[in-house]
Amino acid sequence: MRPLPAGVWALGFVSMLMDISSEMIHSLLPVYLVTTLGASVFVVGLIEGAAEATALIVKVFSGVLSDYWGQRKPLAVFGYSLGAFSKPLFALATSSSLILGARLIDRVGKGIRGAPRDALVADITPPELRGAAFGLRQALDSVGAIVGPLLAMGLMITWTNNFRAVFWFATLPAFLCVALLIFGVREPDRPVGAARVNPISRENLLRLSPRYWWVVAIGAVFTLARFSEAFLVLRAQQGGLGLAWTPLVVIGMSLIYAAGAYPFGKLADRVRHSTLLAWGLLLLIGADALLAYSNQGGWIWVGIALWGLHMAMTQGLLATMVADTAPENLRGTAYGFFNLMSGLAMLVASAVAGLLWDRLGASFTFLAGIGFSVAALGMLALKPVQKIRQSNLMR
Repeated sequence: MRPLPAGVWALGFVSMLMDISSEMIHSLLPVYLVTTLGASVFVVGLIEGAAEATALIVKVFSGVLSDYWGQRKPLAVFGYSLGAFSKPLFALATSSSLILGARLIDRVGKGIRGAPRDALVADITPPELRGAAFGLRQALDSVGAIVGPLLAMGLMITWTNNFRAVFWFATLPAFLCVALLIFGVREPDRPVGAARVNPISRENLLRLSPRYWWVVAIGAVFTLARFSEAFLVLRAQQGGLGLAWTPLVVIGMSLIYAAGAYPFGKLADRVRHSTLLAWGLLLLIGADALLAYSNQGGWIWVGIALWGLHMAMTQGLLATMVADTAPENLRGTAYGFFNLMSGLAMLVASAVAGLLWDRLGASFTFLAGIGFSVAALGMLALKPVQKIRQSNLMR
């Protein structure tokens, strides 16, 4: 097999550094909001849902703009820079409303960089290696999700549960990430004389096939089933996990995610995408069932491990499916619309999860996840799947 382009590796390390920074904060943020700032779990759900939805919705505009310009890197640099400059705000915030503002700024940066970065990965990677490329990026991103909480946990122990000091330390890898992107990633040259087109004109939107819109629908329902990982942290803390040790939840999940993302990405280049997606949904159902059953001992840790395994199996896969079903010069737009629908679903999912937790109990949050996962499995049995299986997409 041909080696992956150097730019894919560089973008993977860019993602890793930003994730180290973000997860140092996010692995502590739900507990910080509830125990220090006195926020309810419903408020945590709204903050997480609004933040992630903002990131995913903004991607549609940055994706369209990157297609119009024919350039991905400048938007990616701006998005990562905005994320880096948002990090000090977490250390300065003294209320849940200020935390919400910091989260929104941070996620706007994520939204701006997300679609252009994914389109750039697709642009510089041969089609037969796309699954492996997206798997590698997800794997390195997940390494960041391991290192970040480990650092947070060590610093919390060293600094006697000083949340703000940890938040300040998290700014360092964020700015290193921006420097690596600026100096370490080269964008392919735009063809000489290439004309600019309006990606969201009626003519171009019609070029996004039914196969693509089916992937969008699947992604949205999948997102309803896969609410914020903040609820995993709260479930473990509810079961007696100490404040300084709560990052272990994200670490455990991310270890599985990082170990599986690249192998499953390579597998996606050889097997039917619908089959792999179905297995990922079954793993998510198993995770939700265990987390609904108990917050104690091995039950919760096996549930967290299954959650990480389903992420490894599905997240790079969905990105590959978008790349395979969208025209080359509309990839940014395609990722943008995909993430727009997923963003709206994330907002609903996290708000519903938090409301169920507060009103009926934690178990009902994870039971709702099972229901949405079953609905996503049902979509795989619909007639459009048969059409996709007859195409080159579902190899």
